[in-house]
Amino acid sequence: MQNNHKVRMNRLFGGGRCLDVAIDHGVCNEPSFLDGLEDMEVVVEALVAARPDAIQMNYGQADLLQTVSGKDKPALVMRIDMGNPYNRIRHRDMWAVLQNEAEPLIGAIEMDAACVVVNLFMLPDEPDLFRQCVRNIARVRADCEKYGMPLMIEPLAMQPVTERGGYMVDGDTQKIVTLTRLAREMGADIVKADPTDDAEDFHRVVEAARCPVLVRGGGKEDLQTVLDKSSALMRQGAQGMVYGRNIYQHANPGSVVRALMAIIHEDASGEAAFARYQQG
Repeated sequence: MQNNHKVRMNRLFGGGRCLDVAIDHGVCNEPSFLDGLEDMEVVVEALVAARPDAIQMNYGQADLLQTVSGKDKPALVMRIDMGNPYNRIRHRDMWAVLQNEAEPLIGAIEMDAACVVVNLFMLPDEPDLFRQCVRNIARVRADCEKYGMPLMIEPLAMQPVTERGGYMVDGDTQKIVTLTRLAREMGADIVKADPTDDAEDFHRVVEAARCPVLVRGGGKEDLQTVLDKSSALMRQGAQGMVYGRNIYQHANPGSVVRALMAIIHEDASGEAAFARYQQG
């Protein structure tokens, strides 16, 4: 099955790098994540026109991408799990489940996905949530081997909910490196990792992964900051980005995609990428 695995990886990594635009936020059950995603048909049409390498979606919306005619369109990355850590409150029970526990990959295979993605949450004082994620990954990994489907693992080390009004990213290098290493030990083909607080430390995450590392975008930030940080992270060995809100919540998502593609595929600086953005 490894040949199938390689075929799907090749669909993601044009020239060895990838911009994956995440619009799978509907399963997070967090109202603020839906700003900009109200009309998914319009969103997908605009993103297809902007031509990132991939678009990350859930099964229930993936038809909007995969029914687009022609071969020259972004690859599909399919989210196959869901959980409740993204709300601004701490729930009585924290959970993460596969969207289809009986056959986790069936939707991805049906929709011709190039890759599937699963969370690895590490929240303070929530060991059962972590255990659920480990079980999910173990379950999915077996099917990925069986069907030649690349597995993207998303290791998320988060701060306590009391720190910033919700479970926010913990950019501590050691925590990210350790959790990334765990993702690799469990068989990740791709790691979607949070940026380290100091971008100059990110090479340690890349070393721990021993597979392609895509940087997770997280919450919306000033565009120039996003582009400068993205350029710095690419110089540390990242092979691309998985950005959602920093693209779809922007006034001109297509221009942001083109700016990020310049950084990822042309080694553009943050300044040069911002100039590309301004060209529209």
